[in-house]
Order: sequence, then C-alpha cells, then structure tokens
Amino acid sequence: MAYGGNRRDNRRDEAPPEFSEKVVSLNRVSKTVKGGRIFKFSALCVVGDGKGRVGYGLGKAGEVSEAIRKGIEDAKKNVVTVTIAGSTIPHEVTGKFGAGTVLLKPAPAGTGVIAGGAVRAVVEAAGISDIRTKCLRSNNPQNVVAATMVGLRSLRDAAQVAKIRGKSADDIRAS
Repeated sequence: MAYGGNRRDNRRDEAPPEFSEKVVSLNRVSKTVKGGRIFKFSALCVVGDGKGRVGYGLGKAGEVSEAIRKGIEDAKKNVVTVTIAGSTIPHEVTGKFGAGTVLLKPAPAGTGVIAGGAVRAVVEAAGISDIRTKCLRSNNPQNVVAATMVGLRSLRDAAQVAKIRGKSADDIRAS
C-alpha cells in the first residue's frame, strides 16, 4: 500500500455517487393543535445519472434534512430510462399529469436547456442538454415534475417504433 492513509479515505475516493441529486421544492405545512402549531416539511427531489436515467420522489418528515433524505430514497426507487437522441429528445411530446401539462420540444445543438425550475431539474438530471419546454396550465412543482416524467417516458426513437410495428427503422424514417 503506497498511500499510508487509513482504509476509510480510500473507500470514499473510489466510490463516486451514481446519481446527481436535486431538491426541486421544499414545502412547510402546519397543523394547529391544542398546544399550538406543528410544522412538518415535504421535499420533492429528483435524481439522475446524466445518461438517460432519471427518477423523482417525495419525502415528508418533521425536519428538513430527514424529508430530503426520504425524498432522495423515494426518487432512487422510481428511476426510469428515457430515450435521448444525442443531446436532445427524438421528437416533440406533451406530458400530462393531474392539472399539469408540459410541452417538450427538441432543439438544435447549442440551444441549451430552456425550461422552468421544476422541468429543468428533471431534464438536466436525465442528461438532456438541448431542449425547449413550456409548462401549460398548472405550475405546481409536483404536477409539473410528474408531467415531465410522463412526457419523457413516452419518447420513442425510430428503432423502437419499427420494432413495435414489425418494420425496419429505414421504413419508419421514410414515411
């Protein structure tokens, strides 16, 4: 062993985090009881590996740090793989969840991420670097994140569509 440090330092260096974690919204709710108010916190979190895998989760607890930890754990349980074409998405799609509707449009390289806070967190965690988005109807972060995930899950590239239809990818592109 060339390095004279302890084992704990070595373990920390060789295990980089698999997912990037982001807190999208933090909400404080209160309940009034006989003795006063009781405050609780809910945290909406997004995790992603930047290579097409992304998930979101909601954590609730009496302390902020505990709510965030629970939200990240929940997000890691709900990770899905999305279809990405280079640095953007293969086609335009609209995702709907509850009252939230999100329009996702592909953009040429160099455009960047044109999105609001909740959509931006999901898209960047998924590894999409060129996209245009618009939130329609609701701006509630929970519905917007869920609608974005519905839209990203419904993306298909030419090869996937061809497999479903029993044709070749070139036939799909030609039509």
